[in-house]
Amino acid sequence: MAKEKVVLITGAAGGIGSATVVKFARSGWNVIGVDRREFAGRFPSDGLFILADISKPEDISLIYEKTSDFSAHLNAVVNNAAIQVSKPILDTTIDEWDLVIASNLRSAFVGAKFAHPLLVKAGEGAIVNVSSVHAVATSVNVAAYAASKGGLLALTRAMAIEFAKDGIRVNAVLPGAVDTPMLRSGLDRGQHGGSNLDERLENLARKTVNGRVGKPEEIANTIFFLATEESAFMTGQALVVDGGATARLSTE
Repeated sequence: MAKEKVVLITGAAGGIGSATVVKFARSGWNVIGVDRREFAGRFPSDGLFILADISKPEDISLIYEKTSDFSAHLNAVVNNAAIQVSKPILDTTIDEWDLVIASNLRSAFVGAKFAHPLLVKAGEGAIVNVSSVHAVATSVNVAAYAASKGGLLALTRAMAIEFAKDGIRVNAVLPGAVDTPMLRSGLDRGQHGGSNLDERLENLARKTVNGRVGKPEEIANTIFFLATEESAFMTGQALVVDGGATARLSTE
């Protein structure tokens, strides 16, 4: 009898995270969700929600203690949790920089140490790191965020190489502008103009080739693809999902 498929998703209460929880649950997976905020709505009844802060190594240890109690194996880990500090480099404090790196990058490194044996037990495991287009092309006042996401992309390649012998694939998804609370809160940096939030969203949408902002569900679909056998011959890769934004020259 086949084992039930189990996924651990960090940042499960956020826009992309909650959509990813729904995608896996509807596809028959048991979902373990992690966030430092409570999950809005009803978490899947056959899953497990863990309230914890992945910027703290001791919390990651606790997360995997609870995960091991819930399941003897993991088929996939989705490193989605992230924070963003919207400040110029010269105004960003060392504490703010360290918090962003700890939350967005170090957590994936520390988590991999705990997740590895559980992924090995599944026979074929997958790690999906949610990076960002800011890893390859960035903007003003998000240096810490961009650095963390660029580091996560490099870590994806390193993990893929080291974990291949254990049957674990590691890939990254690089979302562009997706309508989430994080995106909306970052629109006050002034880079898109507009006198209100709706105008800023419209201005941002016009900068994509598709002419719109993405939906969390669209990123969740890509994450699911990278976590399943549908992408069995992919590892160490980065899938950009940005409505074509990075395809267009900035000089146009």
